[in-house]
Amino acid sequence: MLGETKAFSGFAVDDIAQAEKFYRDTLGLKTTKNEEMGGLLTLNLAGGRDIMIYPKEDFAPATYTILNFPVDDVDQMVIDLRDKGVTFEQYEGFNQNENGVARGDEGPAIAWFKDPAGNILSILQGEM
Repeated sequence: MLGETKAFSGFAVDDIAQAEKFYRDTLGLKTTKNEEMGGLLTLNLAGGRDIMIYPKEDFAPATYTILNFPVDDVDQMVIDLRDKGVTFEQYEGFNQNENGVARGDEGPAIAWFKDPAGNILSILQGEM
């Protein structure tokens, strides 16, 4: 039934302007603002994948990872993002180094950070 639709994902933030600045200027993503749809923001990701960001008055940040970015070198990306002011999270129960990179027997090397609204994002080593 819906197998042929061009589905997309979305998430909420409390401040679209702040989100646009972070995703565009800090993370280096292409963004499009759609004024005809109330100023919704679209992240135009590699591979033709788009994600909608919308404002929500009673917003509460997600308590789980909403967006993962596969990278070739997670350690170098942590350095690069820190240079742009990104702070990496430390979580109990994960074998994370001083830079916030977790490495374990299960899954890729991964580091988590938050957008200005408090939503959790990650960079992880390798392709998915």
